[in-house]
Amino acid sequence: MGVSLRDEILEQPEATRRQLASSRDAIDVIVGRLRAKPVASVVIAARGTSDHAAIYAQYVLGVRNGISVGLATPSVVSLYGADPDVRDALVIGISQSGASPDIVGVIEAARRQGAPTLAITNEPASPLAEAAEFVIELAAGPELAVAATKTYSTSLLAIARLSVALADGTAAQELEAIPDAIARALEVEPQVKAIARDLAEMDRTAVVGRGYEYATAREWALKLKELTHVFADPYSAADFLHGPIALLQPGIPALVLAPEGAAAAGQIALLRDLGERGIDTLVVSDSAETRDLGRWSIAIPAGVPEWLRPIVSIATAQLFAYHLTVAKGLDPEAPRGLSKVTRTR
Repeated sequence: MGVSLRDEILEQPEATRRQLASSRDAIDVIVGRLRAKPVASVVIAARGTSDHAAIYAQYVLGVRNGISVGLATPSVVSLYGADPDVRDALVIGISQSGASPDIVGVIEAARRQGAPTLAITNEPASPLAEAAEFVIELAAGPELAVAATKTYSTSLLAIARLSVALADGTAAQELEAIPDAIARALEVEPQVKAIARDLAEMDRTAVVGRGYEYATAREWALKLKELTHVFADPYSAADFLHGPIALLQPGIPALVLAPEGAAAAGQIALLRDLGERGIDTLVVSDSAETRDLGRWSIAIPAGVPEWLRPIVSIATAQLFAYHLTVAKGLDPEAPRGLSKVTRTR
């Protein structure tokens, strides 16, 4: 039997160790270039799962490095032939396959303008890598399952490493602890499997995070849509309270990321509000007290720095999506209507 989606989820401790050991010289060269000629901002082109890695980068580089990060609109280049001025920006393309023509087009346009360009990809010989001036290889190993898992976690780690290098190595030791933290997070699989059986009839949900975990909410919702055919709508808690909360009613559960950190108080208030409305919640948190606010809960390891926690929390979300797929009688190895590589233009 070949490698399964579950195998690749469980491989993430090793995949992140490979990422930590890779591209050291490449990161040094990139940082040297940015110190020699600083940029005013970062622009990131990505699609799907990689777009959620870009959202993580907005928080990491914005909070830790004071760099404004914007998301490119690839169709501006690929459909309309326009070349927005990015000469003073670092332009990053994130793609596990490196094969999407529109992402490649953004990098090519930026390079024509003389902007520094970086590819973050699992395929160092891909069109994206060839188009970019610099490359950080994910080193995730072959990802055979259609739904991306280890290429997502290694993308987040690559971004975190870039942030650390730009900050003169501050917090480098925190990175080294991430593979073991992911391994601990995966130990909750029996509980996750039981919760998935309880929620096997779920056909719609809201997935709510905030701050760094907003990227996790987006990626968790995507995995649910891809694998389980659940209509999963992701929100930042700040946006969720501005209207979409009205969509929930008893019988429609909410999945809430509520770990310790800057966003915790607001997430706890949201959980209490949902409880008063009779809405069942599945809570993902490193705080037992917060987990007690949900009908169901999944523990994630305590002690992981807030800015690195999305690399860990996504592993439990992936496990939930996998086991919910199985509980629904669907095939996680053959998501309906999807293929491994999507080439958008």
